[in-house]
Amino acid sequence: MQRILSSQLSRHVGESVRIAGWVHRRRLLKSVAFLIVRDAAGLAQVVVADPAARAMLESLPEETVVEVVGTVVANATAPAGVEVVEPAVRPLGPPAVPPPFDLYRPALTATLPTQLDHAPTALRHPSRSALRISAAAVAGFRAALDARGFVEIHTPKVVASSTESGANVFALDWFGRPAYLAQSPQFYKQLMVGVFERVYEVGPVFRAEPHDTVRHLAQYTSLDVELGFVADHRDVMVALRDTLAGMLEAVGSRAGGALATLGVEAPEVPAEIPAVHFTEALKIAGAPADEPDLAPAHERALGEWARREHRSDFLFVTGYPMAKRPFYTHPDPARPAYSNGFDLLFRGMELVTGGQRLHRHEDYLAALAARGEPVEPYAGYVEAFRHGMPPHGGFAIGLERFVARLTGAANVREVTAFPRDLHRLTP
Repeated sequence: MQRILSSQLSRHVGESVRIAGWVHRRRLLKSVAFLIVRDAAGLAQVVVADPAARAMLESLPEETVVEVVGTVVANATAPAGVEVVEPAVRPLGPPAVPPPFDLYRPALTATLPTQLDHAPTALRHPSRSALRISAAAVAGFRAALDARGFVEIHTPKVVASSTESGANVFALDWFGRPAYLAQSPQFYKQLMVGVFERVYEVGPVFRAEPHDTVRHLAQYTSLDVELGFVADHRDVMVALRDTLAGMLEAVGSRAGGALATLGVEAPEVPAEIPAVHFTEALKIAGAPADEPDLAPAHERALGEWARREHRSDFLFVTGYPMAKRPFYTHPDPARPAYSNGFDLLFRGMELVTGGQRLHRHEDYLAALAARGEPVEPYAGYVEAFRHGMPPHGGFAIGLERFVARLTGAANVREVTAFPRDLHRLTP
């Protein structure tokens, strides 16, 4: 008999079925016992009346893996309106050792460090179902870009020099030579614009930044996009808007159950996301006019302004100072001290950084010289621009930060399966 999932039971009323999963909860009453079985699709209620079956059930702690064969009957009070009666229950492994928290309770009462220490078990709880939202968001990301002629690429995660001209990289030994874990696929995705014109990648990136905050991870999943033949950064902003709309549409259609479990409603992406120049953003946030960047408090103020003035959870801030952008960023031709770059704020927090890139070889040489950077570490990258590269630009979305902001998680680690940060390398 083929196994079915709990969500399929209502289609088999009156039939004998086989289900399997974890012992989620046992309710041992005087005359009858109830076994709640949890599988990937939800919960199934099993009614145990036979004394021998009940005796065996008493020996099976929560989280033991079991198989149940029985008959499906209708019961309006049971999960999904059906239950399994006259069951034969068979353990598929030894009795489970109970975890340090009760997974059958509506909320996990353990602290976040305890949950992370026992992540393989804690992730079974419905409150940690944000991973389903992550999966749906990635599916929507890919679908939106595939529909627009983008090609998925896979780039190296071990590189010979740091991408962002910074020191915050993880160094390693590569057969006796120094190497680094990639901070981003930035160089490679630009080079692949010269091959496919439009590319994207889903992959891990590594930042050796000693941040110990609720919004930073040392390893996270980056959703990277780069497209050629743009007029300027505004074409990139349009592509980002459409990509976000596709991601949220997929989250609604593929992870609606997870959204409902978490009590979350996905926001609408405006047809045109409101945008303000960096200089105007400083005024709105009440920051000094010579501030070189936006602090988290400024971002929160801008998020509140966007909701109040535009009824939008999203806000573009354009024209960041060139001094705060990487060397490959294209300056604003009309205001060279400012960039053709942008950040996208989502509910008052930076979610995306992007913009137009330099595409002429001589501009790269000049940009590196202006920053006192030698060309040699970037020779393989810069060389490609001698052979014809179109005007291009792109962006990168931090997946975990996106999901945390969407679900209202207080800490990005709550939506990360096995987070890596300043203190955590296990499990």
